[in-house]
Amino acid sequence: MKIIQLKTPLTRADMESLNIGDILELTGVIYTARDAAHKRMEAAWKEKRPIPIDLKNQFIFYAGPCPAKPGRAVGSIAPTTSMRMDSFVEMTFELGMLGMIGKGDRSAFVPGLCKKYGGVYLLSIGGASALISNQVKKCEVVAWDDLGTESIKRLEVENLRLIVGIDAKGNVFQTREIAKYRR
Repeated sequence: MKIIQLKTPLTRADMESLNIGDILELTGVIYTARDAAHKRMEAAWKEKRPIPIDLKNQFIFYAGPCPAKPGRAVGSIAPTTSMRMDSFVEMTFELGMLGMIGKGDRSAFVPGLCKKYGGVYLLSIGGASALISNQVKKCEVVAWDDLGTESIKRLEVENLRLIVGIDAKGNVFQTREIAKYRR
């Protein structure tokens, strides 16, 4: 099994080389944001106010890490259901985001947005929060601390194992894999 090593910062050109089903190990900086943070970003964006982080060439991990135990960067951390953020995908792409990390299927319009903006959707493993927390080397709140676990955090990750779920060409991993088993 070939594993593609990626290190941030990355570019749109890097995303073009990825294909659905590719297995990645991502090292570098990513940001967490869930429902509440996306709603605040959207309000700021619509009101033409600055958002607290520059999303240009960044990844958003749909996760809310638990508080860290002594000696750890974070507590348990795992992806949340990505479809809940689908209404914010175009906004975050327009703000420069390269890709999203989460779990589960996406709405039918998301692959088209990935193709339009040259971005990707990466699948993380749900239910493996203790394992994923081992890949987080540093965590700091960068915006909206009052949201607790849903605040925006800057993570430094090392060899975070991911699968390309939607590539920059708009192909969907789940669609391809399900088709293999249809009679």
